[in-house]
Amino acid sequence: MSMEHEHDDESESGRAGTFGDYGGQYVPEALMPALQELEDAYERYVLENEDGFMDEFRERMRDFGGRPTPLQRADRLSERYDREIYLKREDLLHGGAHKLNNALGQVLLAKYMGKERIIAETGAGQHGTATAMAAAHLDMPCEIYMGRTDVNRQRPNVYRMRMNGADVNPVEAGSGTLKEAINETMRDWATTVERTHYVIGSVVGPHPFPKMVRDFQAVIGDETRTQIREQAGRLPDSVVACAGGGSNTMGTFHAFVPDDEVALHAVEAGGSSLEIDEDAGLAPNSATLSTGTDGVLHGAMTKLLQGTDGQIVESHSVSAGLDYAGVGPELSHLVETGRVVPATVDDEAALDGFHRLSRLEGIIPALESSHALGYLERAAGPAGETAGGQRPRDEDLGDLVVVNVSGRGDKDLETVLEETETRDLEAAPDVEVFDG
Repeated sequence: MSMEHEHDDESESGRAGTFGDYGGQYVPEALMPALQELEDAYERYVLENEDGFMDEFRERMRDFGGRPTPLQRADRLSERYDREIYLKREDLLHGGAHKLNNALGQVLLAKYMGKERIIAETGAGQHGTATAMAAAHLDMPCEIYMGRTDVNRQRPNVYRMRMNGADVNPVEAGSGTLKEAINETMRDWATTVERTHYVIGSVVGPHPFPKMVRDFQAVIGDETRTQIREQAGRLPDSVVACAGGGSNTMGTFHAFVPDDEVALHAVEAGGSSLEIDEDAGLAPNSATLSTGTDGVLHGAMTKLLQGTDGQIVESHSVSAGLDYAGVGPELSHLVETGRVVPATVDDEAALDGFHRLSRLEGIIPALESSHALGYLERAAGPAGETAGGQRPRDEDLGDLVVVNVSGRGDKDLETVLEETETRDLEAAPDVEVFDG
């Protein structure tokens, strides 16, 4: 982790683990000793590099993970959008997504702390896969909790986790997605804290998880900052990343937060509608930063999808990894202060983004990343007829744009085929083919 662009992210109140009004530790008293132990270890090993922890982490990320990942100029997207488009290729990291950055960091930290067992939650399965890989790499037993709905729609990742020796526990409660998986993992941790480390997969949960996960993921933005200067000679005008819980978002944004001239766009899952059905307790979207209200979920104050009675509603996205009713507290703070611009992209536009990158650049992106690509099309694409009718070109992104491709789309092929079976795949999306 580079400390060159480290900045003070502690609340003005001076309370550790908060970002403005967000964050904190809203957990049962039984978990406080474990959180204090983890905070001490985070400060010693991650921030102060005690016993050469960060040196070993960087070495393993290079040799096992394959870092650094490339920053690629997307030639045909650049021609399509009449500006320079660069893709940060986290899909090329071992395991196929950015998740390994944090998973390997936390499993290694657990080893340094003397823990004997790893547990984790997963939604799309990428975090579970990365944790299982890291645990196998470091010879640690591992259990993964995954909602039944996500088990059914992400079967390739379930197989990968089991192939790496992890036990996968389907969670039947509620909608069977990420929120329920986190609940079940926290119940396990509360009864086994002395020997178990819980590898939270995003910048969510009680302090120190949001900062620690961000710091392990900050390698994305640190590399990008160096690479874009080398390749383009300057910082980008805009950085775009998809946002569910927010680990790839904060990992990409963190190095650029002090640079006010760089616009930061967090793209959420708009699902099929931005309205909440309070009677059914459902939100047909996962647009927490754009439509959520303040509340407590999984140990932190943050923005949530909730009804007027304060009950958490069930979220939805075509992408399992974005299907979460909350978001990281630091992202909530950055949106609240205006530093990060939230945006939403619906399921159809995300699916179009999935096909467009595959056809124009030969890169099959994860459905999570496809939301960022859908936003790029809406904000910078050719003017003319769109699903929403006529619209002008939007120049807010500027002339130099970096988009984080947070993961590859192998895991999503079955979902995409199901979602597009009634469409003419030869014609959708309707993208102009360039000779360049």
